[in-house]
Amino acid sequence: MRILYAEDNLQIRTITTERLIKDGFSVDSTKDGEQAMDYLNSTHYDLVILDIMMPKMNGLEVLSWLRKAEKDTPVIMLTAKDSIQDKIYGLDLGADDYVIKPFSYDELLARIKAILRRSFKPIQNSLQVGDLSLNRTTNEVMRQGQSIHLSKKEYSMLEYLMMHAGEVVSRESLERISTNFDYEGYSNVIDVYMRFLRRKIDDPFQTKLIHTVRGFGYVIKVE
Repeated sequence: MRILYAEDNLQIRTITTERLIKDGFSVDSTKDGEQAMDYLNSTHYDLVILDIMMPKMNGLEVLSWLRKAEKDTPVIMLTAKDSIQDKIYGLDLGADDYVIKPFSYDELLARIKAILRRSFKPIQNSLQVGDLSLNRTTNEVMRQGQSIHLSKKEYSMLEYLMMHAGEVVSRESLERISTNFDYEGYSNVIDVYMRFLRRKIDDPFQTKLIHTVRGFGYVIKVE
């Protein structure tokens, strides 16, 4: 399950993110509302956790945008505000739950699990492009019957490309799904990992699947 967690307090964000990952979730964490919107524009999430008091765009503004865009991703609002009016406003905007800070991690985890149980939708278990397959349950990647070992970053990039097979995926989108926004040092990381990925996915085989669209990004398809 993939979670987007938006919280401007670095200490709270770091600790909570680490505990969620330890409990088996895939987590993208971000420090403000604008970055949260960038993530939501480029990647599907099973759940979003939004702190209300964030810079650039607050959590309620992100929630409002999310619902106006007709995205039904479950949302937990996380805030120090505890008045009935604040809760009603957030729920009226389309929040699924409302957790007051300071919060118990165990309570947050219980709320997350409850929402995910209610909103669970079967996802496509296997992705296929030509003779390349990716099993999202076992994380196994195979081509022409050969198993291909990928690093976590390579796997994330390939999965996203295959989810959007035939569509041009921008470098920015790949940066967002493979790199946490807290890391600001990636200037050519996507180019480097794309070379790694091609060596494993394309170089040993006659038919090439990953193609560069100059000035835009990459596309995976059978030509």
